[in-house]
Amino acid sequence: MAAPTVSTTSVFSADLLRDKVALVTGGGSGIGKGIAIALARHGASVIILGRNQERLAQAAKDLTAETGKACETASADVRDVKSLQSVLEPIVNRLGGKLDILVNSAAGNFLAPVTKLSANAFKTVISIDLLGTFNVIKVCQDWLIKAKGNILNISATLQYRGTPLQTHAAAAKAGIDSLTKTIATEWGVHGVRINGIAPGPIASTEGWQRLLPGEARDQALRNIPLQRFGTVGDIEQAALFLTSPAASWVTGHTIVVDGGEWLTSVFYGYPDIVTGKMPLDAKL
Repeated sequence: MAAPTVSTTSVFSADLLRDKVALVTGGGSGIGKGIAIALARHGASVIILGRNQERLAQAAKDLTAETGKACETASADVRDVKSLQSVLEPIVNRLGGKLDILVNSAAGNFLAPVTKLSANAFKTVISIDLLGTFNVIKVCQDWLIKAKGNILNISATLQYRGTPLQTHAAAAKAGIDSLTKTIATEWGVHGVRINGIAPGPIASTEGWQRLLPGEARDQALRNIPLQRFGTVGDIEQAALFLTSPAASWVTGHTIVVDGGEWLTSVFYGYPDIVTGKMPLDAKL
């Protein structure tokens, strides 16, 4: 089943986020890049943050070409608080000293059974996904509170069931979901909202191409009730809703956007992918 072609501008007004300032981590590619472009398309001034300056520059160029808006780039590692502070402070100050929207999309992942997962590899994913999300929120807290802004954390569905080969990522995403809930209870009094999106299989992204090796891709499609893979556009629509005034009474919630996939299966290729009968198309 082909994905319906639905432009965000056919659902949301072009000036939905006019005069808003948004920061998107992991904005150089994949879902993060798509959300950054969508926010700019609807009026926001956007900063994209990542480690690869070349990738950021290309993403900024693509954003400007599609939306006609300038895009700020910030090269930093979400694991390094001092780097985040030094890079972001001059940019945010130049844009008015406030931050209306923060999208935490930076992530790292790979397939690995626990028997081959080193403590360092586990720690690396926790540090990028969970600690990185916390670090960026902390660095941006004063700007967000000043603006009565909102935060959007990109999560996953791995932690909602037992997902083999994803111990590291599932633990990190479960932590992110917990951050979303607990910070909502603390910062709501400041007018700050925080929500999450848990995407299902987005076939066009580099990450999901690594996580759907060989036959697993075909099985994954069969297991999705809506009988299609997701698109970055599907996540853009949900992101625009959650970061807009339409969701002004929604906080602490992580919305699953996956075509119903997480309801129907344990894991693609299970148990063959655990026993070794199905090879892993990934570097462990």
